[in-house]
Amino acid sequence: MNAKTAIITGASSGMGAATAKLLAQHGIKVMMAARREERLKQLQAEIRDAGGEAGYRVTDVTSRADVEALADETITTFGQIDIMINNAGIMPLSFFRNLKVDEWERMIDVNIKGVLYGMAAVYKHMEARNEGHIINFSSIAGHLTFPSSSVYSATKHAVRVLTEGMRTELAAHQNIRTTLISPGAVETELYGTITDDSIYPALEQLGSKEWQQLDPNDIAKTVLFAIQQPANVTINELIVRPTSQNL
Repeated sequence: MNAKTAIITGASSGMGAATAKLLAQHGIKVMMAARREERLKQLQAEIRDAGGEAGYRVTDVTSRADVEALADETITTFGQIDIMINNAGIMPLSFFRNLKVDEWERMIDVNIKGVLYGMAAVYKHMEARNEGHIINFSSIAGHLTFPSSSVYSATKHAVRVLTEGMRTELAAHQNIRTTLISPGAVETELYGTITDDSIYPALEQLGSKEWQQLDPNDIAKTVLFAIQQPANVTINELIVRPTSQNL
């Protein structure tokens, strides 16, 4: 584990920040990517103070050039990329009838294109070394739909398809592992991207008030579990819900 390097997108808060800290505690060098530089600086300082190794690059995952530059800087800084964690995502849930088309486009750009750009940016490097691990974040919403989730669920289902598609193409030829992680309700800033206040009564009808949301550290431990498996073992997909979540 000590020789490994991981890129983590969406690393400035929530599941990304928790994952960066936990991996660094286990000797993995982390390159953190997000748009908010002050948060990245603070997180880097915390990791280094705790004895870990961390770098960061301000990155917009909707920019292919930004993501490619992130991969290049990681190789320059740490020498290699062993793990790519495509965690960045947004969740502006809204009812279809409200036609928040700009938000739909933004979700497609971040949740689908951002993941694709991350996969593409590291693939050639991993192919040349014949090893690597790509971990993509989907959601429980990628497995089902509920009122207000149509477009969000579509983007997260797309991540499932991309991850499984890469696995089936590479399994017989390349020693590159792929893992899909689908969290349920987690205490993160994702809910802050919602602008359609009319959805909350519908979410409450689904029982959301009774769910005891997971801590981002619960998801970070899931990521670590997938990484720690021996090279001949791939955790293809993990769904991680609060025990109290009925959706």
